[in-house]
Amino acid sequence: MSHPADADLLPRLLAGEQGAFRELIGAYQSAMRAVAYAIVGQRYADEVVQDAWLAVVRNLDGFQQRSSLKTWLLTIVANAARSRLKQNRREVLLDDLPAPHGTVDDARFAEDGHWAARVPAWHEDSPEALLTEDELRECLEKTLLSLSEMQRGVVLLRERQGLELEEICNLLEISLSNVRVLLHRGRLKLFATLEHFEETGQC
Repeated sequence: MSHPADADLLPRLLAGEQGAFRELIGAYQSAMRAVAYAIVGQRYADEVVQDAWLAVVRNLDGFQQRSSLKTWLLTIVANAARSRLKQNRREVLLDDLPAPHGTVDDARFAEDGHWAARVPAWHEDSPEALLTEDELRECLEKTLLSLSEMQRGVVLLRERQGLELEEICNLLEISLSNVRVLLHRGRLKLFATLEHFEETGQC
């Protein structure tokens, strides 16, 4: 879903327009949940996002536009998630092993975390192709669910929400090297699923 322009949306939000709030939620709910999921896990993610939206409503008048509306929202949900984490006295465990080097898979990604080459598009020219697309999507979703919470959160924030690696670091309060490791390993698992599906037609 495309994100509405702050200049258009913010005055409507400040005026209390309900339609503007619906647009805001529709545009940013998934990104906020991805941040919450990465920090507190699936069990508490929805509660954290709900708390974050309440904080947004309470503090909207104080938004000073020093950052984009999206960055402001994601910062609020990240802070809410960390508060919940402290409340639960729960530790998030990161993969602390070094990222693999010298493998053929490394060539797929550039140093900045972007794809080294454009991923080829899937063609949907027939009902059979459409069915295959749905089956592949289901396989990839299963693989995402199999990732650790932090790993899945990083993958979602990078691949689905388009956040830069530095922004993910700031939101999750983890190092750039950890973000790279988590993203790299998540991508490798997704690629393994994709390649297996291409070879066998099955998950």
